[in-house]
Amino acid sequence: MKDFFAEAAMQNHPLRALRTFLEQETANEKAKKYDDMRFVGYVLEIGYDTVTIITSDPFKVAVGGVPRNSLLIMTPSNYESLPPHFTLLRVLESAPTPLSKEVQQTYFELQKKSMPELDIFTQSELQWGALKTGVLGMFYPRPDKLDEIEFSGDLNNFVSAHKYLVYAPDDALLNLITNSMVPAENRFPLGELRLTECRMLLPNKQKPDVTVQVSTKDFMGARTAMFGKTRLGKSNVVKLIAQSLIETTGSTKNVGQLIFDINGEYANDNPQDDSRSLATGFPTRCHVYALAPKPATPSKPLKLNFYEHPDRSHKVLAELLEGEGRTSIYVQAFRGTEIPSLDSLNSLPPNEHKRAQRRVLMYWAILKKAGFDVDEAALSRKLGFDPNYNVTFRTAVYGSQRPPSINALSWLVAEYERIADFVRTNPNNPVLISPSSGNPLFMPDDLALLNFLKPSTGAGPAMIQRFRIYHDRNAGDFAMEIKKLLDEGQTVILDLGNANPEVMAYFSEELSRSVFNHQVDKFTNNALGSHYMQLYFEEAHNLFPTKEEATLDIYRRLAKEGAKYHIGMVYSTQSVTTINKDLLAQTENFFIAHISSQDEVNALAKVNVAYETMKGDILQAKTPGYVRMLTRSHRFVVSVQARKFVPPTPPQGGN
Repeated sequence: MKDFFAEAAMQNHPLRALRTFLEQETANEKAKKYDDMRFVGYVLEIGYDTVTIITSDPFKVAVGGVPRNSLLIMTPSNYESLPPHFTLLRVLESAPTPLSKEVQQTYFELQKKSMPELDIFTQSELQWGALKTGVLGMFYPRPDKLDEIEFSGDLNNFVSAHKYLVYAPDDALLNLITNSMVPAENRFPLGELRLTECRMLLPNKQKPDVTVQVSTKDFMGARTAMFGKTRLGKSNVVKLIAQSLIETTGSTKNVGQLIFDINGEYANDNPQDDSRSLATGFPTRCHVYALAPKPATPSKPLKLNFYEHPDRSHKVLAELLEGEGRTSIYVQAFRGTEIPSLDSLNSLPPNEHKRAQRRVLMYWAILKKAGFDVDEAALSRKLGFDPNYNVTFRTAVYGSQRPPSINALSWLVAEYERIADFVRTNPNNPVLISPSSGNPLFMPDDLALLNFLKPSTGAGPAMIQRFRIYHDRNAGDFAMEIKKLLDEGQTVILDLGNANPEVMAYFSEELSRSVFNHQVDKFTNNALGSHYMQLYFEEAHNLFPTKEEATLDIYRRLAKEGAKYHIGMVYSTQSVTTINKDLLAQTENFFIAHISSQDEVNALAKVNVAYETMKGDILQAKTPGYVRMLTRSHRFVVSVQARKFVPPTPPQGGN
């Protein structure tokens, strides 16, 4: 009766696959179907970290080969008397046997004597060998839940070596090993289990047919790293992760994704590589903002209205001028000027408000003179064009002429050009002192703007004319628009392909900071709920360099504090050693393609010890899409052939 209830309890248990497997092995052995057996060998030496097994050529041929890094299971020989469980092993390398020297001597003698054929007894002796394996952990029934399985990364006990048997798991057990730890919620098929790069099969043998699942819960609010040389599938895996979050959150829409697409591959199709884009596959869930719109890709302009956002646009101009190596003193002074935002003006005291307003007007005059297009009627409603200098000062500036009314930007330009000449030729005139405060009428930042508007020598505003491509008179507040889309669970792709590096850096930094502050505000107001933001960065070594002082504050905060505010990151680069160690130490998910440097794989193994035994495989395997994956759910590295990103056909919205 006890056996009956024990059997009934196991009917729906995941470890039923183990019992079925062992029963089939016993049946095959009794029927002498040795070619169908999955038996690999016996245990020669056992420890908590490694197990050495002895095997023979017929065993290895019967299971289709035992490549390095393949997975084996070890079970006690008296399995029926114990709770169902098995120990998971990973093949590391060949190992010597107690007879290794004698075997080598036999080979030496055979070759020396040029014996054409071995007798049956010698063959039987020489076909045995040993393999060293690493202990990954144990699978066993979860003690507090009858129908669930649990994994531990250690062994609770082991007995004499002769009491264990070692098998190559079948597809059912490989599926249990690979996917049983992955939460059933938000699952997504990433690819196929691939234990070895070599695809040659032994006669009448098949490769494992196991789909590797991931849970998108593992990526939400977590840091995910992609490492590997270029053209080996990192971007394809990024597309799959983004697709998984779109599809698994179709009903909840609780994850907004922001992709900084520096090569334009997530926003635009690439017919040469037969590569479709995220935007094409999910047109109702993806929104593209482009600096240089492509005819075949619907997008919104990723541009600023330089007039309506003077603080931001001035930073863009400063970065662009620096990138061009402009070193003139008056240009350097212009770059260092602080321009207030229009929104900040109303919060300033009256005396500071007037100075700040005039500084904005000076900046507008520079833009107007440089030919930046403007809707003057709309702009005048935000801020009048008249700087309202006192009569005494204007009379001194205009001399015998009557000062005109300032009701258009062209008049504003003329006003400030005359003021620039007057200040330069009359530096000590008493009218340059404010009669109300006794302070200079023009502070250093004001003088810097005037000197740039009309320099004594140099191009002045003419040198920023080429940057008009980043300005759009009809552009709205793109940061606000994008945050709204992210809050709605949409995926926003910033097409930064062919962009100036300084502009690319500006938009990346500006939006990263805006999203971070937005999530912090929600956190302080207890409004985060179950909503997450996911940011995608390529060429991550530029944003998270090894030297802490070289990392911009916003990226440092994203790396260290992002999870607290429900901000996840997916970052990719070729090199492990170029990424900040603090970020690496806090990264939960890893996807590793081929790396050709010994130093790099050693650094990876130091960051995550799970990759210590995978270093040789990472150095040698170069197949595109063949990655070694480790997620928050997977307790050990899984070798997977990532499937090629293929969006739904016909295109769907992920609903």
